[in-house]
Amino acid sequence: MMATAPLAALGRATLAFLASIGRVALFALDALSHVVRPPFYGREFAIALLNIGWLSLPVVGLTALFTGGALALQIYAGGARFNAEAVVPQIVAIGMVRELGPVLVGLMIAARVTSSIAAEIATMKVTEQIDALVTLSTHPMKYLTAPRVLAAVLVVPALVGVGDVIGIFGGYIVATGSLGFNPAAYLKNTANFLEALDIVSSLAKGAVFGFIAALMGCYFGMTSGRGAQGVGRATKGSVEAAAVLILAANFLLTGIFFSI
Repeated sequence: MMATAPLAALGRATLAFLASIGRVALFALDALSHVVRPPFYGREFAIALLNIGWLSLPVVGLTALFTGGALALQIYAGGARFNAEAVVPQIVAIGMVRELGPVLVGLMIAARVTSSIAAEIATMKVTEQIDALVTLSTHPMKYLTAPRVLAAVLVVPALVGVGDVIGIFGGYIVATGSLGFNPAAYLKNTANFLEALDIVSSLAKGAVFGFIAALMGCYFGMTSGRGAQGVGRATKGSVEAAAVLILAANFLLTGIFFSI
């Protein structure tokens, strides 16, 4: 018995993990089914667009701006070791558009939006507002989850596009202001180096990351425990799950788009 106890514990943990994956998958399918079926709550959808999109612009913009500037400095310093300083515009562009832009926006949305959604829905559950929706013949998934998931899928790619542009602009400011690059040549090299696949992959990642961020917020909010402690655990768990899933999805999508 003593020898098999670690194996039994490992088995229980594995089964619990697989059960969690199954619950999340079923929740995601349920959410998608409500997104495409009426009725639609336009007011909730508009509020979600505002909260996820417009109100996230400041943090997304500042994050991308400073990241693009820091990336230009790092590439210039690293390239100087091999007399390759001229590649700064190209590497900043591809780094921001392919990877840093989508991932940073996704993580910022996870930190700001996922936690907010989870805390809001978990509080509604604790205060029995979700039970009140059911009493009023309003499906909680339709009213709370579907508008947020749809809004995130639509608006996060736009945030990623804005973040990509601002990140490249941050690199442009640093390169032309501090590193001696010609402004016109910098912009020309950036435009010539980027391909349509780079932009498509960036926006596609944004849609997937938005779906993950909103879904995790809704899932942990809907399944939270009772009381203030349950709300706290739901908020923390939603951000952790969203961040890990976004990074995992980024790896898979990068392999799909750019596999050799």
